[in-house]
Amino acid sequence: VKELVLDNCRSDDGKIVGLSSDFENLEFLSMININLLSVSNLPKLNKLRKLELSDNRISGGLEVLAERTPNLTHLNLSGNKIKDINTLEPLKKLPNLHSLDLFNCEVTMLINYRESVFTLLPQLTYLDGFDADDQEAPDSDPEADGDGLEDEYENGEEDDLDEEVIDDEEDEDDDLEGEEEEDGVDDEEEDEEEDGEEDEEDEADDDLPRGEKRKRNLEDEGEEDPEDEEDDEDD
Repeated sequence: VKELVLDNCRSDDGKIVGLSSDFENLEFLSMININLLSVSNLPKLNKLRKLELSDNRISGGLEVLAERTPNLTHLNLSGNKIKDINTLEPLKKLPNLHSLDLFNCEVTMLINYRESVFTLLPQLTYLDGFDADDQEAPDSDPEADGDGLEDEYENGEEDDLDEEVIDDEEDEDDDLEGEEEEDGVDDEEEDEEEDGEEDEEDEADDDLPRGEKRKRNLEDEGEEDPEDEEDDEDD
């Protein structure tokens, strides 16, 4: 087991029950709001890197952390009963500790609180989410929480979606071009058919005798043939 979350469970008289050295591979341990009074019963956890203890009733005894969790990098003590800067002094023995949270602890109300803590714990990079120059810390530690993998996965999905959209647009363009080409072919065929019909009519007219052809032309124009008029006069 590398990660263990016991948030909102109730400790037995402010002590941790069931958490033993059998969990020696733990790297992340969260015990938020379990009515914990101290960390004196914490087992030896050499691989533990991130410890969440916010919203408890811890007021001291932090020297236990240096003894049993020597490789801590993140410690959250927000919402506890820590009142004095000196209470934090045992944390100097945690050389890898670079992030400490003390939100809603009384100690944060002290004058020059941030300057005092950074002076006391020079290994710290972030206090309450900001460094000594008031630069905000990243939202989380990718190595501890696996956020980096999630980001890569999400980005990969977005790339795939973009590619699909591009492919769909290209397919639509191809379809439109194909329809335009087919329309063009159909129009040409219709024009050719009409020209062909006119040519056939002209050829048919050429085959007629000259008189018949003239007569036919006059009929098309709505005029009578002079010969027919002469015949009418004779009658």
